[in-house]
Amino acid sequence: MSEDSFIMEMCGNKAAWQIVVDDIENINLESVGQRIVDAGYEVGIKTRLAWTFSGPADLTLYPSGKLLVKTENRDLASKIAEEHVNSWVRE
Repeated sequence: MSEDSFIMEMCGNKAAWQIVVDDIENINLESVGQRIVDAGYEVGIKTRLAWTFSGPADLTLYPSGKLLVKTENRDLASKIAEEHVNSWVRE
């Protein structure tokens, strides 16, 4: 894992992972959302409460910086978490 720390927890339904980045309490959804799109994801819904994306996994991004990764594949979720922490959420 990287120097930047985060928590990756499996959600109760075991089909998704929650990524919480340390020291991030809120983000600019427009900026972070654009970085996710630039990484090859397609944006779905855009509201002030959350943005959704489709790609290798379905994602939901929250204003808190939390990212929900909808996949049962832990390796894929971990790779997306690293990208979120190191490329998307950190400006």
